[in-house]
Amino acid sequence: ALDDFAETTPVVTIPRLVVSQIDGFFALVPEGPLPALNRFADDVVRDFDRFRAPLSEAEIERRSPDSLKPAEFRNLCQWGYPYVFETFRFHMTLSGRASSQESPRLRAAIDSLFAGVLQRPVPVDALTLFVETEPGAPFMVLSHHALGRRPARKSA
Repeated sequence: ALDDFAETTPVVTIPRLVVSQIDGFFALVPEGPLPALNRFADDVVRDFDRFRAPLSEAEIERRSPDSLKPAEFRNLCQWGYPYVFETFRFHMTLSGRASSQESPRLRAAIDSLFAGVLQRPVPVDALTLFVETEPGAPFMVLSHHALGRRPARKSA
């Protein structure tokens, strides 16, 4: 399924990433709205939902359902995660929650470390499947799938 999806899905390019602080943590986010990136994320959720295990009551409770907005709660129940489709915000998390005292120092370090990345477009050109062998274990790469059609190989 991943091979089929990847082969028929074009690369999405993020023209520019910026550093942002979201709910106390730092992340790289697109500089502006990117409908193509949101469509890509929507397609991933829709196409691979059939492989998702149902949520347990403990997993639902871990998401603090009483604090979710109605659309987020619907997403949690239907898709297993509250922040998909209209509630999705693409981000690449860089830190845990930072206090107001830590934030300036952490922001300076992030700006310095990612200066080169922030100056050029970033292609979303593959999907990688990770597995967690048991709850809390480190994620391990199972497979990596480049997006887009690849030229057919010539054979003799």
